[in-house]
Amino acid sequence: MQAYEGFKPLDLPTAGGPERSAHPLLTPRADQLAELPAGLPPLLTVLVDAEEDFDWSKPFSHGEASVASMRHQHRAQAIFRKYGVVPTYVVDYPVASQPDGYGPLREFFASGECEIGAQLHPWVNPPLGEPVNVFNSFPGNLPPQLEAAKLASLTAMIEASFGVRPVVYKAGRYGVGPNTSAIIEQAGYRVDTSVVANRSFAPEQGADFTAIGPHPYWFGDRGELLELPLTCDFTGALRGVGRRLYTQLSSPVGRALHLPGMLARLRLLDRIPLTPEGVTLAEAKRLTDTLLAAGVRVFVVAYHSPSLEPGNTPYVRDQAELRRFLDWIEGYFEHFFGRIGGRPTTPRDLFGLLHRRGVQSRG
Repeated sequence: MQAYEGFKPLDLPTAGGPERSAHPLLTPRADQLAELPAGLPPLLTVLVDAEEDFDWSKPFSHGEASVASMRHQHRAQAIFRKYGVVPTYVVDYPVASQPDGYGPLREFFASGECEIGAQLHPWVNPPLGEPVNVFNSFPGNLPPQLEAAKLASLTAMIEASFGVRPVVYKAGRYGVGPNTSAIIEQAGYRVDTSVVANRSFAPEQGADFTAIGPHPYWFGDRGELLELPLTCDFTGALRGVGRRLYTQLSSPVGRALHLPGMLARLRLLDRIPLTPEGVTLAEAKRLTDTLLAAGVRVFVVAYHSPSLEPGNTPYVRDQAELRRFLDWIEGYFEHFFGRIGGRPTTPRDLFGLLHRRGVQSRG
């Protein structure tokens, strides 16, 4: 296995660790929820998974590291610029280590039009050597020393390519584990964006986020790491029992009977993530309006950078779908900033705002 010389070993268990259900990212308490100061409008932040153009239908591979689609990010940046949105690109190792990957983003970053975070795809991130499979594609499933070494390598590469040390982290495939919070805290990160509210990756051997709602919350040993979940929640007449009911509907029997889709079509219960990938603009607006009425004031939109070049992801296969994808982004901004009166922000700015309030509230 390739070693990483700059890595300082962590004082972490080398095998197993605590049960995943017990680790702090998956067990926020009510007193850990972060609140905006009174009087602020709803806030929206945009995350872009800046990553290689791998084929989602094939097994994971060390060799799929093309970053050709990064040259097309200007398509969305033009819309961001129009609405004053500063996206955060969570950059993985292939993007951070190749000029064709970091070059376009470095131009946006130098002009203040984006921020740079980190995203860990273990199968293309040194040190390499672990078996490449579905289980190990979730960084939190790796032995803690290896998870930490890969993050150290990624952090150093981003710092070398962009001249900034990232403080926003995302585990590739939303793959947090029992040691992730300690690892990112020691590495100097302040904001994690690895949670998808109301979603489970357990069937794929990943984390289970079904007990977590869309509100930001504090976690970590000192309670000073901010979790900013991807907005995902339920709409429909059965929303009040959505979590419990959807778990039953999503069982093998429920999926065989197409129960989740049937209830969604009837507008009884629909789980919607806030993304232009596989979600209609009407669904995104409905989700946003539902959550606003429920008191949610921080919203997170996310998508994958390869979607800006047709043929890379299942969501954008041709020019017509690309046009709809970009129209979704603009249409959603019109809704959020125009009709709702919301404002754009970044994870870094949210940390500063919520952190100050959190320190005051904790005394």
